[in-house]
Amino acid sequence: MNNNENANPLNEWDETDQDVRNVKSKCERYTSYHVIGHLTDGSRVEGIIEDTDNEGVTMLVPEEVDESTDDYRQFGGYGGYGGYRRRFRRFRRRRFPYPYFVFPFIIPYPYYYPRPYY
Repeated sequence: MNNNENANPLNEWDETDQDVRNVKSKCERYTSYHVIGHLTDGSRVEGIIEDTDNEGVTMLVPEEVDESTDDYRQFGGYGGYGGYRRRFRRFRRRRFPYPYFVFPFIIPYPYYYPRPYY
């Protein structure tokens, strides 16, 4: 008995499954927040949750962009701005189905508040 639905492990998750509901509620809670998501393959994905629906979540995932070599000559070589290299990031939309996430599903990105000036 060969059933194509059993060939894909993602079809094993039913919409009524508790884990899918937990992931969905976490994603809805942290919409427009910078978060870290833990995936089933052991990797982590960092990004901003943009949208959620019944099947998955859309995130804006950052990627590093290298500085062009023209800026090195124009601003005095490596570290032209006080010795620090400028950092550029570009955000791309990526779609993740809910079954790709494992516990802890979504956690807010750690932000350390600066000390107050007294």
